[in-house]
Amino acid sequence: MAHRSRQDRPSTAQVESTRPTSRDVARAAGVSQATVSLVLGDKWRGRVSERTATVVREAAQELGYRPNLAARNLRLGRTRTALLVVPALTNEFFARVYTGAAVVAARHGFGVVLYPSPEGVGPAKDPFASARAALDGVIASSMAAQALAAIRGSDLPLVMLDSDPADTAAAAHVNLDIADGMRQVTDHLVGLGHRRIVHLASAVASWTFDVRAGALHTALDGVPDAHVRTVPAPLDVDGAREAAVRALTAPGPRATAIVCDDDILAAGACKAARRLGLRVPEDVTVTGFDDLALATAVEPELTTVHLPAEKVGERGMAALLAVLDGRRPEEGDLPVELVVRGSSARPAA
Repeated sequence: MAHRSRQDRPSTAQVESTRPTSRDVARAAGVSQATVSLVLGDKWRGRVSERTATVVREAAQELGYRPNLAARNLRLGRTRTALLVVPALTNEFFARVYTGAAVVAARHGFGVVLYPSPEGVGPAKDPFASARAALDGVIASSMAAQALAAIRGSDLPLVMLDSDPADTAAAAHVNLDIADGMRQVTDHLVGLGHRRIVHLASAVASWTFDVRAGALHTALDGVPDAHVRTVPAPLDVDGAREAAVRALTAPGPRATAIVCDDDILAAGACKAARRLGLRVPEDVTVTGFDDLALATAVEPELTTVHLPAEKVGERGMAALLAVLDGRRPEEGDLPVELVVRGSSARPAA
């Protein structure tokens, strides 16, 4: 086999010179280099027609043009990297949040680094020698801003997802209408005739779980003869099962419905019912929250609140990009929806 000598191999500079440039794209599309820059930098709206933008993108694709991100980043003084901090990597919800954030980031030439907070709830340590040198901004899901002190630095914009909107440490907030989700659950159960309810509450200290508890109690305040008992539980199936067994065997009339802060807790409640010889939903109704894949893996399938996790990630990344560009992020909570399945029914007569 013949081998090319070092002298025969093209140099890095020669390789670079054969790559298509923005000038080549402009010539192929019949537009200026400035127009190419606007379109490929995703800043063309309101300045360039959609038809022209399409022509430019098609020309770039046909030529195999790739922008020199290193040079652009140096010019902008950015690394084009965002850090997404989540309480845990084992929860499907946060994986879906990451997916949504990464999709939007990729459209703008950004990367997203996923980082779990130690213990799920403790302060998140700086994963880099200097976060400020390695990041353009931080997105944090379902956490308190003070838990991020080691990462933020003094000049990194912070976008909080599913977190207390009153926290002024964040440059932007993206929230779900969690309270409305719990109101939908309560209205569903009350409409079925349930009055004795157990709230299987997550023992994790979090704004989102506080909102769920507050909304449940508020919704039941005006319902005659309604009684709700709160039972805290670890955020795992076994811990939830043990807590639900205690709740269902407590002295007095047994609850006819268990409202769970999370689908994981609901799975534990269903196991507790079976262990006690009770049927779901004939003897006890169980509802979840989040609509994880687990909700349709259990039998019967869970009545739960669907949270659009991917949209949370998309909106979070878009908010960070807006802050970096000096624009106002989109406002308003994302709507959630009750999904009624087989785990809820009228209480037994």
